[in-house]
Amino acid sequence: MPLTLPKRGLYAITQTASKAEIDIITEVTAAIRGGAVMVQYRDKHPANARQLAQKLIAACHAQDVPLIINDDLELALETGADGVHLGKDDGAVATARKLLGDNAIIGASCYNSVESAVKAQAEGASYAAFGRFFASGSKPLATPASPATLEQAKLILHIPIVAIGGILPENGGRLLAAGADMLAVIGGLFDYQPEPAARAFSGLFDYER
Repeated sequence: MPLTLPKRGLYAITQTASKAEIDIITEVTAAIRGGAVMVQYRDKHPANARQLAQKLIAACHAQDVPLIINDDLELALETGADGVHLGKDDGAVATARKLLGDNAIIGASCYNSVESAVKAQAEGASYAAFGRFFASGSKPLATPASPATLEQAKLILHIPIVAIGGILPENGGRLLAAGADMLAVIGGLFDYQPEPAARAFSGLFDYER
């Protein structure tokens, strides 16, 4: 049975480029110690994706934290991950829901479009992700999103709202105030010491709403 989607909190997305497998696992474990409530395995050039995904799933599940796979529905099925995150070119949410089952976590990239989020919700998405909101090393060409989009989405959607893109402890509070339920972070965690960085993000959720 897949672990359930947290309703609120820090969402860690792996930073894998030029890193050894053991270092990736160590960093993710540290982020969880710091308060990350969900992890996404994101790897654009994997050497052994299945092996690393399985090790990350084990590390996350040992702390009762769900792990989902970025882009790759087949890998999510093969590894028994808790779900998948889909971009606009990664297949239909409805297909993923049918294959992964009712309890899987299925995220959808909605960029700056509430209309896309409404469609994803209707097809069975577990959460809608908007962004990028700030300059981002991992998503430098992504379409900018506006906090006003979060405000509008909060009025319409009943699934959790995720904000992503250039988020740091210094700017994340603005997105929570605008309506985000979760902050998805890559460089803001893994360009630093992950555990204290995660604690800084987690502190935002202690004081917002």
